[in-house]
Amino acid sequence: MTDVYTLGEPLGVVSSGRVRHENEARLDVCGPEFTLAVALARLGHQCAYLGKVGDDELGARALTVLRGEGVDVADLRVAEALHTGLLLRETRLARDLRVTHYRAGSAGSRLSPGNVPIDRIGASKMLHFTGITAGLSRDALDAVYAAISAAKNAEVMISFSVEYVPELWPSVREAEEVLGELACEAHLLFLRQDELDLVKLALTPEREVVVDRGAKGASVRADRMRYDVQGWQVPVVDTAGAGEAFAAGYISAALDGLTPPERLHRGALLSAAAVTSISDWQGLPTRAEL
Repeated sequence: MTDVYTLGEPLGVVSSGRVRHENEARLDVCGPEFTLAVALARLGHQCAYLGKVGDDELGARALTVLRGEGVDVADLRVAEALHTGLLLRETRLARDLRVTHYRAGSAGSRLSPGNVPIDRIGASKMLHFTGITAGLSRDALDAVYAAISAAKNAEVMISFSVEYVPELWPSVREAEEVLGELACEAHLLFLRQDELDLVKLALTPEREVVVDRGAKGASVRADRMRYDVQGWQVPVVDTAGAGEAFAAGYISAALDGLTPPERLHRGALLSAAAVTSISDWQGLPTRAEL
């Protein structure tokens, strides 16, 4: 049985300083679901990934990494005549990271309900998805709804990370409407502190809600109790990927039957590992390294 089934868009990512002046850059592959799948696989969980990549070198690289990490990519499709999406991350001294998205018309944005394997989701222990996938396109959003329907019909646990990216939405109002609706479908909800207002209706006592506060730590409300964990106590290289690394650690501990405080602790460990690496996923630990 698959432990976690997830769907999303694998991306190429170019990291550099201010591009107009830099002569060097770093190429990698990324994506929140990508990071989560690799993290879970390294911890010994069976994770399956649904998505589309282009018939190009970035797509081939993403597939190679996922296969090499032991992620089930049987449902990951290569779309001919389409390109794999790309992010450009610019690091600027004393300023926030600047991210430019090159994903319009990408293979990943063409994910559709017809690509969703109902039976495979129904045979999983958990479905996990993010608001980024929902914001890619109307077809991708419909694919998310199809996956949710499959999970609900089979009584599969649903996990949702809000991951609000303004560039993917025509307006805050539309993002709030869609993300709020998706959050209400989840049994397990992950979000940043600045996303609380987007999903107010989902913040009920019955739902397990995990709030990631980055360097300040994280908290969870579960079984009408609140638990907290401290933030990173490590040298920070790059915070990209920390959120989904945290979610992966938390989900891993939940699958292992651990308590909410223990889930937070494992989430914090994986998040700390992510921020100490220049890559979203390369620095994540194996179970033996936990």
